[in-house]
Amino acid sequence: MGSSLALFVFAAGIGGLFYLNRDNSERTSKFLWLPVIWLWISASRSISVWLGMASDAAGTAPAGNLIDQLVAGLLILFGTIAIIQRRRTSIAVLRASWPIAVYFCFCLFSLLFSDFFGWGLKRWFRSLGDLVMVMVVVTEAQPAAALRRLFSRAGFVLFPASILLVKYFPKLSRYYTPEGLLLIGGVTTNKNLLGVGAFLLALGALWQVLTLLRDRKQPHRGQRLLAQCILLSLGMELLVMAHSATSSACFALGGFLMLAIPLIKHRPAALHALVLVIILGGSLIKLLGIQGEVMKGMGRSSDLTGRTEIWEVLEGMDTNPIVGAGFETFWYGPRLEYMNRKFPGINESHNGYIEMWLNLGGIGLVLIVLVLGQGYRRAVATFRRDPLLGGLLVAYIVTAVMYNVSEAGFRMLGPEWIFIVLSVVAGGRLVVIEERRQPSACDVTEFVYCS
Repeated sequence: MGSSLALFVFAAGIGGLFYLNRDNSERTSKFLWLPVIWLWISASRSISVWLGMASDAAGTAPAGNLIDQLVAGLLILFGTIAIIQRRRTSIAVLRASWPIAVYFCFCLFSLLFSDFFGWGLKRWFRSLGDLVMVMVVVTEAQPAAALRRLFSRAGFVLFPASILLVKYFPKLSRYYTPEGLLLIGGVTTNKNLLGVGAFLLALGALWQVLTLLRDRKQPHRGQRLLAQCILLSLGMELLVMAHSATSSACFALGGFLMLAIPLIKHRPAALHALVLVIILGGSLIKLLGIQGEVMKGMGRSSDLTGRTEIWEVLEGMDTNPIVGAGFETFWYGPRLEYMNRKFPGINESHNGYIEMWLNLGGIGLVLIVLVLGQGYRRAVATFRRDPLLGGLLVAYIVTAVMYNVSEAGFRMLGPEWIFIVLSVVAGGRLVVIEERRQPSACDVTEFVYCS
């Protein structure tokens, strides 16, 4: 099949997925397309790169192309309008998700100690877009329906488009490392970004599959179940293509948690025990010094593909131990040049906790632990009312903890960070619903269906 015909077939397939997944019983606003577009861009390439006006060159700071700034600015503007229109709910959700608000405020404060205040300020304003888009989703009248449509709309485009590029447009989807190793990027420009987007959206598809299997009264259940099964299978295929060990392990871990939910439903103590076993298991591997053998079994070198060498150099860098180098400004200027002389093409630490230490210091580490703790707490509260939705949020939080051991997932405009914020703020939305609970058909226990 030629590339032109393949493009037509895949476009028709994407339209077919949207048709199969239709559900007129759920209502979401047109504003929901804003976070969908934001996720399309964040989990693929910037607009300027797609248009050939810029390139995501390794080892360089983002150039901040004018068209990218314009698109991001418009999305943030319209998202802010939506939040203002829902200001009562928005304020209540932010109060319930206060660790996120504190974190963003501290990010701005840290720039007072940065060598590159102007650059960091631009990045901070851009990072607000992540929070704005999440707020647009969770302040919808039916937030769970908004989550379902966000995951589906993003996956229905990104997954088939990635496979299309890999199979029929290889020059746009494949690249080589400095050592000459061929890697698959799909709609992204690197395998790790492809992997993390695939595992996050695949978990969302798994949640919808489990929900549809549980509730036989859902409208168009058979068609929607088929669409979500296709989405899940495409996500798993992309994980294999990307050959991203971290993302594959996180998908397996998150999937295991979600599949175990029916066995422990409505028993938070059992959920805590399961999560504790997973965390202790990871810690035990580290303490016993067998992480090398585990990495080899996952298809990665025993030194985490050179990451340990990077970490040793970064640990010796001179940064403020309290507030770091300033929000998103460590990898800029002389420090970036110095690191690229040692490790060509590098622009991140490949460890979320080290990344946090470098940019935001000890306070940043404390705040990110607070954010994750609040997210887990809210996820468990959701689990008590709806085990499947709560299981999804727990999976996102737990996999975030594990993912950031070997990847820098706490960075703005990345799918992992967006989903962390989404998990925490969605839990905050549930708190708001509970506080406003009244004896009606739309009770908090029906969060998944009518909140």
